[in-house]
Amino acid sequence: MPDRDATDEALTAPAVARNRDAILAVLRRVLPEAGTVLEVASGTGEHAVHFAAALPGLRWLPSDPAPAARRSVAAHARASGLAGILAPLDLDAASDAWPVDRADAVLCINMIHIAPWAATEGLMAGAARVLPEGGILVLYGPFREGGRPTAPSNAAFDADLRARDPDWGLRDLEAVTRAAEACGLTFRERVAMPANNLCLIYRRTGPVR
Repeated sequence: MPDRDATDEALTAPAVARNRDAILAVLRRVLPEAGTVLEVASGTGEHAVHFAAALPGLRWLPSDPAPAARRSVAAHARASGLAGILAPLDLDAASDAWPVDRADAVLCINMIHIAPWAATEGLMAGAARVLPEGGILVLYGPFREGGRPTAPSNAAFDADLRARDPDWGLRDLEAVTRAAEACGLTFRERVAMPANNLCLIYRRTGPVR
């Protein structure tokens, strides 16, 4: 769980330091050189700061439905001094009305397994609404493939999540892709990541449905 920084409202999540550079390597390759990246479920805001510092040609638009998370994002952005991080939005992925009309790319890290399935469906529908044709959606996290977790550690994590909340749990890559394709997002790439995680890349190629 995130720890509160005693000096302000910034939160820290230890997992960020472990995964941010691996995710950044994927983003360098798949994101446009310029434009706005909407991050859905930004959490502490540490990813946004790390990516904005490394990719200065892009503007980063964080979002989170939790007020404490948005305060943390804002605190990290202030401390960074980076001009390319916009004020965080109050955005619920499951909502059919997002407070943003357009983004050149959408990024979502470690959300869909700790949210109801409706959040995944809403993420796909919302990304399709805001992305231009050819726009990229990047997902990162643990998944199931062929109905099974990708590693024993993921199986244990999945069981723990479902015990905490029956609406949570690792999602099947195939089901996620079906939800994406139903909204006009085409699966483009599966990238194996450290600690048995995956990056999934989708591109809006069809009309919004």
